[in-house]
Amino acid sequence: MNPQALAVTRDAASPLRLFWLAAVSMFLIVSQTLMASAQNAPESFAKLAERISPAVVNITTSTTVAGRTGPQGIVPEGSPFEDFFREFQDRNGGPGDRPRRSSALGSGFVISEDGYIVTNNHVIEGADEIEIEFFEGFTLPAELVGTDPNTDIALLKVEADEALKFVSFGNSDNARVGDWVMAMGNPLGQGFSVSAGIVSARNRALSGTYDDYIQTDAAINRGNSGGPLFNMDGQVIGVNTAILSPNGGSIGIGFSMASNVVTKVVDQLKEFGETRRGWLGVRIQDVTEDMAEALGLASTEGAMVSDVPEGPAMEAGMQAGDVIVSFDGREVQDTRQLVRIVGNTEVGKSVRVVVNRNGNTETLKVTLGRREEAERTYPASQEMTPEEPAESELMGLTLSPLTQELRDEMGLQSSATGLAVTGVDETSEAFEKGLRAGDIITEAGQAEVLSISELETKIEEAKEAGRKSILLLVRRGGDPRFVALSLDASE
Repeated sequence: MNPQALAVTRDAASPLRLFWLAAVSMFLIVSQTLMASAQNAPESFAKLAERISPAVVNITTSTTVAGRTGPQGIVPEGSPFEDFFREFQDRNGGPGDRPRRSSALGSGFVISEDGYIVTNNHVIEGADEIEIEFFEGFTLPAELVGTDPNTDIALLKVEADEALKFVSFGNSDNARVGDWVMAMGNPLGQGFSVSAGIVSARNRALSGTYDDYIQTDAAINRGNSGGPLFNMDGQVIGVNTAILSPNGGSIGIGFSMASNVVTKVVDQLKEFGETRRGWLGVRIQDVTEDMAEALGLASTEGAMVSDVPEGPAMEAGMQAGDVIVSFDGREVQDTRQLVRIVGNTEVGKSVRVVVNRNGNTETLKVTLGRREEAERTYPASQEMTPEEPAESELMGLTLSPLTQELRDEMGLQSSATGLAVTGVDETSEAFEKGLRAGDIITEAGQAEVLSISELETKIEEAKEAGRKSILLLVRRGGDPRFVALSLDASE
């Protein structure tokens, strides 16, 4: 290097020069970061709204409501003045006993060019007439194809002279918390409206068996029901269904049924006019920490089988006390997830179900039935309980073997077996966990117990195995559930 040039370079590297270079570099880094963040936020939703709005519709329903049969609230029924007041009401435009029309508003969206439309079941439930108003301003009558109250989804059909503009479903599983979304609909009957927000939460459950809601802060109000929730690609990832609000208006907590649930329902409604969900044929409950400890399980993942009535699972050899850990190749997290997976599986399909039974893993092959047609008749046990008149107190419970006299007093079938709970110490763990007089204990440590001595044996076996608790199968009114009680309470 030229010595003179080297001198110039060294001179330029003064402290002040270095400070300004560092400041400029920091400014450029921050600017680039802000620009990258800004690129993730849309500058405007206008182009997206223009592209997909023609597929969003307003829905008006009409329902015939029976009129009053008398001048209610004016004179008592049967009064001598009843005819006079009815005549007075009719003469002055009162409803009398004439039926009247009730209207309701909602939203929906077209999913095919031949006129299939998705909305909420509660938007059209009980409607005599359904009218669809399109974004361009024309209206068409709609026919109901089918409904699914479990997911609050309905499928409608209109006949149009020309192909209709429609939107497609996206994969709701790809929606992330924080992603931008846009809701469209007819809020409060004000006509076509757009609101935007983000995905606030995923996999929300409200009250239904098959709930899988996307929570969003995009404004959703009454009248938005049945409308679509779009991602930024213009795909429907949810059907706006409910809001959480103390005053009936949007406070930024809205719920949209996830598209991956909706698409399966829509396909079945289109093909059959009704849903056809898979049925495993078991009663299940979540695995608690004390249950997992009592069973020697490493975690609480899975679904505990509390009862196996006649059906697909019984035919495949499933037993009460099995913990379902995998269904059709998917790991089972809890009962809610298992119910959704089974319901979304085709009727008649043979699936592999992996269960944990007495510490060992077993794979069962089950051919699913149809939930809607499932018979819910539970077979009674054929074994009779040996007489054991003695009463005993264990783990805060007063127990007695079932005698015929007890069966008659408790309204049980003559084939009922187990230990009757005749009393519960209100200071005990058993009371805290919900056991009450009248409950029947049929199993302990996943084995049938017909006498107090058998229960005591199971308790001792659990202690010798190093368990801290024992798993009991308790029935109340025929409904079974598992309860894990600490072995310390038996001392």
